[in-house]
Amino acid sequence: MPFTVASGSLPSLPELLSLYGSVGWTSYTRDPQALARAVGQSGFVWTARDEAGALIGLARGVTDDVSLLYVQDLLVRPEWRRQGVGRALMGAVLERYAHVMQMVLLTDDRPEQLAFNRSLGFHNTRDLVNTPTNAFYRTTHAKLS
Repeated sequence: MPFTVASGSLPSLPELLSLYGSVGWTSYTRDPQALARAVGQSGFVWTARDEAGALIGLARGVTDDVSLLYVQDLLVRPEWRRQGVGRALMGAVLERYAHVMQMVLLTDDRPEQLAFNRSLGFHNTRDLVNTPTNAFYRTTHAKLS
């Protein structure tokens, strides 16, 4: 099924709520205005849309466009998964910011996510032996242990 990937135009709030809801990210959909602010204040937002213009995927994050790029969200509607949407979104981000020194993303520990991110050239900090790296995380919204 054909789709397009683009940056520059932000999705509407109903589109965001539908997309985030489709993947079960209720921590975002619980507070629609916060979601709208978060997406609106992101350093970059790439969207994927089907032929009819419906929002089917989104990648967003922050960057200083020199030394750091952080991918906050990469989501694809369940019925569009495994059709190249996530890869196209991340490909657009990685191409646009190829010159940035460090690229970071945090994900769940599901095997398909680990494999997908490795296929894009990302390394899990658990696997770094020659260049030991630690990732630290702090949140006010979830119990971490």
